[in-house]
Amino acid sequence: MRLSLHEESTTLYREANVFFWAKGILKMTYDYINHSIADAAEPPPFQIPRIRFVDAALILAYSDRPNAPQGPGALKHGRVSTVYLAEELIEDPTDNGFFKYIHNGNPVPRKQPNEAANEMAQFLGFTQHVQYDKTGGQVYISDYQG
Repeated sequence: MRLSLHEESTTLYREANVFFWAKGILKMTYDYINHSIADAAEPPPFQIPRIRFVDAALILAYSDRPNAPQGPGALKHGRVSTVYLAEELIEDPTDNGFFKYIHNGNPVPRKQPNEAANEMAQFLGFTQHVQYDKTGGQVYISDYQG
């Protein structure tokens, strides 16, 4: 069943806003990591994963007004007929597969099929701790996958 335009646009605006905030929260996390490394006597004995969220945008499709002025320079004011949330397509040349690291219903990292994925899941769990601490227990990113 398709949502009404109002319900769908409200839902997609909310999801786009979540993308915006998640990117900011992840940046805050890396700022903390980078600051901690800069203050440390030695660099960490392991590689810090560098992750990011996909880019996303709302796309509004407008319908033309039947009696709107035509021709060069004419303003065509229509009304929004459909809303889309477009996400960046990421093609992984290594094609290591898709992993669900942390489910949004449980902040505990899931057991992964290989050691590299387990290390990434542990790192993502660490980022949640940083986010929770730095936001005073208000926010952390869940549902990490990739």
